[in-house]
Amino acid sequence: MPFRRLRAPLVVLLALLVAAPAAHADLGTRACGDGGALRCGTLDVPLARSGAVPGTVGLAYARRPATGTATEAVVPLAGGPGQAALPFTGDFATSLAPVLAGRDLVVFDQRGTGSSGPLNCFGDAGPSSGAQVRACATSLGGARDFYRSIDSAQDIEALRVAGGYRKIVLYAVSYGTRVALTYAALHPDRVAALVLDSVVPLEGPDVWSRPSFAALPRVLRDLCAGDACRLASSTPNADLRLLVRRLQRAELRGSVTGPDGTRVGLRLTAVGLWQTLLAGDLNPTLRAELPGAVRAALRGDRTPILRLRARAAGLNGSVPAGRLTGLQTPADLSTTLYTATRCSETAIPWDPASSSSARVQEAGSALNGLPASSFSPFARSVPFTQSIIDLCAAWPGAPLPATTLGALPAVPTLILDGSADLRTPAEQAHRVGAAIPGARIVTVPNTGHSVLGSDLSGCADDELAAFAAGTASTCKPNATPISPTPRPPLGLSALSGGTKALRTVAAVRATLNDVRRQLIGDAIAAGRSVTTGARTGGLRGGVARVNGDVVDLTRVTYVPGVRVSGTYAIKRGGTSQLQVTGPRAARGRLEIDGAGTARGTLGGRTIEAAASASAATGGDGSWGRGLAAPAFPHPGLRAAG
Repeated sequence: MPFRRLRAPLVVLLALLVAAPAAHADLGTRACGDGGALRCGTLDVPLARSGAVPGTVGLAYARRPATGTATEAVVPLAGGPGQAALPFTGDFATSLAPVLAGRDLVVFDQRGTGSSGPLNCFGDAGPSSGAQVRACATSLGGARDFYRSIDSAQDIEALRVAGGYRKIVLYAVSYGTRVALTYAALHPDRVAALVLDSVVPLEGPDVWSRPSFAALPRVLRDLCAGDACRLASSTPNADLRLLVRRLQRAELRGSVTGPDGTRVGLRLTAVGLWQTLLAGDLNPTLRAELPGAVRAALRGDRTPILRLRARAAGLNGSVPAGRLTGLQTPADLSTTLYTATRCSETAIPWDPASSSSARVQEAGSALNGLPASSFSPFARSVPFTQSIIDLCAAWPGAPLPATTLGALPAVPTLILDGSADLRTPAEQAHRVGAAIPGARIVTVPNTGHSVLGSDLSGCADDELAAFAAGTASTCKPNATPISPTPRPPLGLSALSGGTKALRTVAAVRATLNDVRRQLIGDAIAAGRSVTTGARTGGLRGGVARVNGDVVDLTRVTYVPGVRVSGTYAIKRGGTSQLQVTGPRAARGRLEIDGAGTARGTLGGRTIEAAASASAATGGDGSWGRGLAAPAFPHPGLRAAG
């Protein structure tokens, strides 16, 4: 639901204000943005405030003035590290409306990202070798050590001083929460409030992602709570453990149908399965299909899990290959800055004086000293492969000594975390919240990473509005519209219907439901609506292509041996005209009207079958008719990580 602008601003909540100097206009004299509503500029700050390395960084910013003179500003921080913030200025203005009353909005690209002296050693693809990483570090020279969280926190203070603001409200998502916490510990008397979304702790992420592995069983239990997975699996955690054990013995190999109809060879390893689980943080359709796909793989049907892996990696008709979220262009996400930040401030268990190969061995030894249960059901090779070890082993030198930080201030704090978030799990949010006196911690059900951008229930919006007004929690999340999907059938016998013709009708409905799920999932990944030209391959063959108000189907196969061609009407009230072929089908023609009633001749028999309640809503009770993707209130705020 859209954010509501409240009459009672957050300043009422703080009860901390005394007379303060008015903010001045040093931040931005150049009109910019739609209609010139913003004031933009560049603030030069020292590269190294210690003077160890000469030079400056120009921080690009945009300021949206409040009505009247503001003594406070709201400063949003993006994720990554490496994600630019300025491209999402409009999203911030909308999503943070409750805390913007009487305050300026000041958005800036953190140093090394976007338009603030961007670092770009690797181009769009990221580093491909240790030699490339070493060459990048050499080209940056001593400057490479000054793209840490504490440097960005000091940049925020420079922006506050330049703007003449007495205090600031920090909204931060994912990695940005570490910067916000660092600023709050450095300048506790300059913080009016904190809104932390998908929290990274002050000390940074665990190099082995142990909180993520620890949260996995709980996330799967939450996903399947209340018998939600009854059509997929009754034991999702046990299924996952068994599949991981099999993958650790031998990878799965097979092929899936690409968006152009060709077969694409794929393999699934334990690492690939973990990456697929993480991809579900940002796309609820991946989460929805996981339990059924895992159970199918255990029963010998590897196609569903391989297709899920392909979708997690970006192999679909709406998102370019290799793109996980499709939510920002490569220019908006600096892999060089990510490398410089993580490798310059992460404590990794090795001797910095060691060679690259010795570093890797030392880190591996440290990992082997940890309990295997820390990563169950995965082996230690998965956290090792997914870590920054290989990346940072080639990065010269040691992280600079950590700056001693004080306690976090007792300021009004709202912490939002998604119950389905594996990157920054809810348990981590509670640990951070415990260090901030009086923090309000809200875990939003059925939601993954970057809560304000991913919550479909409106709960997060309501929480932010209540926080700003100083009122009690109002979060009453609704059931997710994207609930777990059935395990794909391997034949007509698995479907309902007293005759072959009626089971064929059920197979056709299941095929249409699957096409709809895939197209909606691709649209979510791309951050845009389903449009003409979007394509998806059938689970077991064929192609579906969106063409205005219909989807053109060419031999699309979901149930083995049942092929569906023709036009699938996606406009409400439209009629689908379909031809059914295949060696296991009752062949013939079928018409499905806007009410879901199927009529036609199959296997030489005239049939008429009204839609059951589940068939009319998508076969699993979770998908409305048509191709309306769920309305993410603020899709631009689904951070990179």
